[in-house]
Amino acid sequence: MAIYNEEEVLNGLHSGDPMVQRKAFEKIVVYYGEKLYWQIRKMVLSHDDTNDLLQNTFVKAWMSIDLFRGDAKLSTWLYKIAINESITFLNKQRAHIHISIDDGDIHLADKLENDDYFDGDAAQLKLQKAILTLPEKQRLVFNMRYFDEMPYEEMSKLLDTSVGALKASYHHASKKVEDFLNNN
Repeated sequence: MAIYNEEEVLNGLHSGDPMVQRKAFEKIVVYYGEKLYWQIRKMVLSHDDTNDLLQNTFVKAWMSIDLFRGDAKLSTWLYKIAINESITFLNKQRAHIHISIDDGDIHLADKLENDDYFDGDAAQLKLQKAILTLPEKQRLVFNMRYFDEMPYEEMSKLLDTSVGALKASYHHASKKVEDFLNNN
């Protein structure tokens, strides 16, 4: 397998040759596919929904690749698309089942328990339920920091939020998760 070189890929995307552009985009899909899958999966939990949203993410990226100016890293741009797709999906899902945004996404725990692709144990399920009680933004920050060990500086670029606010959000999220685990 060839080594991924982002500069080469970006040059291919902007080459003007449709065949070269497609090949370059295929490299992006291969390189970022699994990373984006898990980012989306942590938000929506369901394997099938994640696959749909991942496909939507890559379709949106392909359709608007000419708008990518390179001001940010390609990974940042792709993660933003994936996060926005996930948030839009969750909001539509909440509206469809008439759940307030303030109630969290605990209803997703039922989906997770019934997901054929979930292979976690009882402790993992309890942790996921705790995370689902968090407000959407705190859940996103918690997942990025706790599971991905993403630096606050990178999160700041992705979420257009200050590092200080992200640290505070993570602290509050961690406390809520800890309280949930201790009390349930």
